[in-house]
Amino acid sequence: MATYRFQALQNLLDRKPVEVKPHSNKVSEYYGSNVFNIDSMQKHLTDEALENVMEAIQNGTRIDRKIANQVAAGMKEWAIEMGATHYTHWFQPLTGRTAEKHDAFFEPIEGGKAIEKFAGSQLVQQEPDASSFPNGGIRNTFEARGYTAWDPTSPAFIIGSTLCIPTVFVSYTGEALDYKAPLLNSISALDKAAVDVCQYFDKNVNKVTATLGWEQEYFLIDYALYTARPDLVLTGRTLFGHSSSKGQQLDDHYFGSIHDRAVGFMQELEYECHKLGIPVKTRHNEVAPNQFECAPIFEEVNLSVDHNQLLMDVMEKVGRKHHFFVLFHEKPFAGMNGSGKHNNWSMATDTGINLLSPGKTPKNNLRFLTFFINTLKAVHDYADLIRAAIASAGNDHRLGANEAPPAIISAFIGSDLSAILDEIERTVKPGKMTPDEKTELKLKIGRIPDIMLDNTDRNRTSPFAFTGNKFELRAVGSAANCSSAMVILNSIMAKQLKDFKKEVDALIDQGQKKDDAIFAILKRYISASKKIRFEGNGYGDEWVKEAEKRGLSNVKTTPHALDFLLEKKVKDLFKSTKVLTPTELEARYEILNESYKLKVQIESRVIGDLALNHIIPAALKHQNTLIENVKGLKEIFGAKFENEATVQIKGIKEISERIQKIHSLVETMVEERKVANKIEDASKQAKQYCEKIFPFFEQIRYEVDKLELIVDDELWPLPKYRELLFAK
Repeated sequence: MATYRFQALQNLLDRKPVEVKPHSNKVSEYYGSNVFNIDSMQKHLTDEALENVMEAIQNGTRIDRKIANQVAAGMKEWAIEMGATHYTHWFQPLTGRTAEKHDAFFEPIEGGKAIEKFAGSQLVQQEPDASSFPNGGIRNTFEARGYTAWDPTSPAFIIGSTLCIPTVFVSYTGEALDYKAPLLNSISALDKAAVDVCQYFDKNVNKVTATLGWEQEYFLIDYALYTARPDLVLTGRTLFGHSSSKGQQLDDHYFGSIHDRAVGFMQELEYECHKLGIPVKTRHNEVAPNQFECAPIFEEVNLSVDHNQLLMDVMEKVGRKHHFFVLFHEKPFAGMNGSGKHNNWSMATDTGINLLSPGKTPKNNLRFLTFFINTLKAVHDYADLIRAAIASAGNDHRLGANEAPPAIISAFIGSDLSAILDEIERTVKPGKMTPDEKTELKLKIGRIPDIMLDNTDRNRTSPFAFTGNKFELRAVGSAANCSSAMVILNSIMAKQLKDFKKEVDALIDQGQKKDDAIFAILKRYISASKKIRFEGNGYGDEWVKEAEKRGLSNVKTTPHALDFLLEKKVKDLFKSTKVLTPTELEARYEILNESYKLKVQIESRVIGDLALNHIIPAALKHQNTLIENVKGLKEIFGAKFENEATVQIKGIKEISERIQKIHSLVETMVEERKVANKIEDASKQAKQYCEKIFPFFEQIRYEVDKLELIVDDELWPLPKYRELLFAK
């Protein structure tokens, strides 16, 4: 392994930036060129087919088989023109990444010939066997077929020579087995609930769309160094590694000049993204060495989720061309900034209004406050569910670290907006407001755009922060499918808006004016959700103590966070919004627990392997060298040799002690693993791994990292942090 490490470092010396030559310097000339978008559809579809597809995209109507055949013919014609030879239904199973099975367009015909064929039936539905995908008990093995069904709201695209068709993935009985199906359900639920509330302010609103702008953080590691680290290859993070003398303490990497190899990677990444219609706009160095970020312009939430999943696939493909491996793990390096995927969420109307953006009149600002306060109320009522949505084995390492928000779900809105909410709470009285009171209040809320022009008190330590025209869910992990968080935000908002409208209508029926009724309910919501509002430093211990006083949950581990999924109010939420059935919810609970267990189990096995088969042998080699040195000194100095060999003898003893500790800890960990593996209940097993096995990781790591400091560098088998993080 040590030889492999130095070979990797030697390879690094020969690395040169890969030249990138886009078709044009104008992105506009090739943007969306690999997408079956409106321009492509206009060229290749009949007017009837185009009209039906656009109706399906805009209103969710079904496309019948006749039209599907027309669309398939046009899509095939376009794809073949673009060089495609195969097609696939591109879906998002509950593994967290995407899946695809490629089929060729050709069909054999008589006479030993072939034709290119792609029928509407192949476009609309496929039956990948899919028996190995997680299903949480929804399917029996002997009937374990999964069905993919075309999602017309997300356009088809071409990767290499393959036409990719975004689809949902469901069981034979129709239960969702993926991330997309519940997302589409949540979008529909939010649309209906939000339109009903919008009608209070504008009768012209007929559709509300959830929007998402994600920020993708990641590390770039030279591919040779990556392959020389079995822990990175098998788990995505470094299980051992002493901190480098220089890390991120100088903050000299953040927003600094991007080194040439990384620039080359980013240029090609953006080129490939733009051809796929992914609106990647920004790129920069993040805080940790070799950590970066890219972000697009916000989009409709379903398309945005698809684009993020596609982006991660493209990043890995482009990374290999540039001799990089892209690390998406939330905490690949101990003591370094972890990676998140901030989800910037909002809602937009078909009249062009961002519902979380203040307006220019008191009426429009009342609309803004209505959606703003309802969001806070939804987050307050379902904070534990949001915590469950962001839970993963990787994110457990990141949450609560010095650079990431805590596991406590709180909301930052800024001092100015806090003052406005406090004023509403103070001013609004029970019953009918006087004209003067209403005028005074409306004048104050009319000032919202002005006070937010210089909103400098942005908080970067809160998991849920208002940033002027959207909410930023900062707690999402970098490897996560954004859909997990978006399904929850859309669903809780849909439920909250339905409740709001019901309560407002009840007051109107009692004779109150609409504005009075809205203010009355908003006042109650402000009071009810106040405890999640926090304007201070979420990284500090003071907030943990304050949150406990307020009665806020601080669930730090995934197996315990997932328990919230089975609460009655959560089941009722998904039932009322028709986003997930109880069966689908319980299946996800089991799958997520199983996933956590498997990831910790794999890490435990890798730790044992590396410690016993790589680290200890290297330490023994160094110890033997010291022993031989001491023997030589004894021959030279005789009885007084100990005075000359003090350092060596100390090293020999320390190595022995640490090897014994490592061996003992690994053995005990293995025995605990045997106990855990006998537990059949997925949740109990995950908790056992969390509580009984995971604590060994840091104990073993401590001893190994101490050995790294004293074992000869030439013998150490794993690339060190200074090499992984600072190699250019």
